[in-house]
Amino acid sequence: MKRIALKPVSIALCAALLIGSSAGITALAVKSSDSEAKTTAVDTDTKAADTEKEEEKKIEKDETVYVIAGADGSVQKIIVSDWLKNAISAAQITDSSELEEIETVGGDQSYTMSSDGSRVWDAAGNDIYYRGDIKKELPVDLSLTYMLDGKIVSADEIAGKSGHVTIRFDYKNNQYSNVTIDGKEEKIYVPFAMLTGLILDGDSFSNVEINAGKVISDGSRYVAVGLAFPGLSDDLAIDSDDVDIPDYVEISADTESFSMSNTVTVATNSVFSSVDPDALDDLDKLTDAADQLDDGMKQLMDGSAALYEGVGTLLDRSGDLIAGVDKLVDGADRLRSGSDTLASGASALASGAKQLAGGLAELDANSAALRGGAEQVFSALLSTADKQLAAAGLTLPALTADNYDKVLSGAIASLDETKVYELAATTAREKVTAAVEAQRGAIEAAVTEAVRTQVEAAVTAEVRSGVLAKVLATQNMTVEQYKAAVEAGAITAEQQAVIKGAVDAQMASDTVKALIAQNTDAQMSSDGIKQTISAKTDEQAALLIEQNMNSAEVQEQITAALEQAKSGAADISALKGQLDSYSTFYSGLCTYTYGVSSAKDGADSLASGSATLSAGADTLRDGLTTLYDGILSLRDGVPALRNGVSQLRDGAKQLDEGLGTFNTDGISKLTKILRDDIGSASERLKAIINVSRDYNSFSGITDETDGNVKFIYRTDSIGD
Repeated sequence: MKRIALKPVSIALCAALLIGSSAGITALAVKSSDSEAKTTAVDTDTKAADTEKEEEKKIEKDETVYVIAGADGSVQKIIVSDWLKNAISAAQITDSSELEEIETVGGDQSYTMSSDGSRVWDAAGNDIYYRGDIKKELPVDLSLTYMLDGKIVSADEIAGKSGHVTIRFDYKNNQYSNVTIDGKEEKIYVPFAMLTGLILDGDSFSNVEINAGKVISDGSRYVAVGLAFPGLSDDLAIDSDDVDIPDYVEISADTESFSMSNTVTVATNSVFSSVDPDALDDLDKLTDAADQLDDGMKQLMDGSAALYEGVGTLLDRSGDLIAGVDKLVDGADRLRSGSDTLASGASALASGAKQLAGGLAELDANSAALRGGAEQVFSALLSTADKQLAAAGLTLPALTADNYDKVLSGAIASLDETKVYELAATTAREKVTAAVEAQRGAIEAAVTEAVRTQVEAAVTAEVRSGVLAKVLATQNMTVEQYKAAVEAGAITAEQQAVIKGAVDAQMASDTVKALIAQNTDAQMSSDGIKQTISAKTDEQAALLIEQNMNSAEVQEQITAALEQAKSGAADISALKGQLDSYSTFYSGLCTYTYGVSSAKDGADSLASGSATLSAGADTLRDGLTTLYDGILSLRDGVPALRNGVSQLRDGAKQLDEGLGTFNTDGISKLTKILRDDIGSASERLKAIINVSRDYNSFSGITDETDGNVKFIYRTDSIGD
């Protein structure tokens, strides 16, 4: 039965969405004569609205939650990106968030933690962008189910398969509030709209369909986009028999070698959050639905009148029916004659099918021995291959008819030139590094000696400068005065030689030498010099490692490993080719023997069925004779049929009159209910909108901040 009952709340829902999204559109419907006055009114209203918005400016938090999920929808990681919109150019912004590992994006703003756990950002009048991780239950859980030819399979199992596939996206709404509606407490879910999209390769998919959305093709690929509202039917208290609001998205298609790129699902409650609940106070337009229902009833009554007219035409054409029955009698007579031929052929078929069944039974008796021998040969080949691989130094699982392809393909892949080079280079570096580290003590000793030489030279220069100052002091001169006098030529070479000799004498003294040694030892024990020695030692060790890695000996070892791997891969490929050839033969043999067995069963069934057919053909022949006699009786009863059509015309007339009564007693009353029930629908919609508006953040938000949040789910690809 077609759905003819639509609750008033669903009509009110449509009106609410139109009210929330059509602001400013009605201004376009005015007549040209009134356009100037109307435009002036709109401009005045716009200026007033702008002034009001300016006064209501505040911090806004725009949040995007990225959900990284597996191919089955299981959550792997949640990343949250927040944008604090500083519309008031505040110097500081107080923000509440449950995020961990927070880092700023596109800026270097910092924050301090307050005593209540909130963050105070140094905004300096700018917007703040940051992101972080969180472990928390999502408001909507996403799960994907895959079916292949009617059987549920996993994402791994469906990869590369062919057949009729169904991909189902289920959404579980976990976010709700308890709200009192018409004196009764009800659970109202946040009305999320789930928009799911995916792209399917046109070479691999065909006949793509979607239950709640749209499929678009550009010739090389299909883009499927679906829309669902999990929990909305419960919010609206709508029975699915009345209005079907989708709460899942299901895509079906025929596929060859299934693969699928990442899917993306956007969850947002902005559809309802953007609706002004006060706008629902005016729902007079919903009475138009009642008018449409009245119009539909009038069309139905027109249809019943047409039915009455058609039955009258049928009565007029009943004469043609009498002529047709005469032809039917003639055809039945020929059919009865043909049944004799059928009975004879069925008898011959039964005899031939019996002989065929006997021959196939003889072939099937040898099938088991034939398969057993082929299986022994295959096992022997696999055993020989295991020994060859073990002799080559490869440790692999024992080969079987089922796993040899995967095992040998994996071995070939592991001997890839790039992978082998990386392994050989890594192994060589580990050995070279170990050898160098074994000599670290000697390296550090040499570095220490070189550093000590530099330190001692610096200390000696410093001490000599002090000795020179003391010698010049006996001459009532400072070092600066002495240097100036030398430059001016006031100090002779002989005087300079005397001063130098005095300095050299003191530098050669045991006291000064001890002082130099003491200062040198002190500096060598300092943390700075120790860090220098450690850094220089690491630097020399790294240099020796790189020199050894570039040596001819190490490079020859790496090259030898590459050649050995290349040869091994070629040998394994050849071995796999031999096993593939026999596997093809073995599979063909099994297919043949099992085919013989199936053919034998079919021949047995054919023999049994043909015998039954032969008996049935005899029965058919007798039945057709009875049919012929019955058609003769039908021809005799046609006049009575004409009388029946006449009675049908009278019934159609009664139907036409009955619909008029149904319109008066039923439809008119229903349209009255539609007009009277709008108030209850308005209250429920307001509750849904308020619940949606209250949910404005996932990671946290302060009471003083406006917010909005959307979720973007991305699932792993399959087979790419």
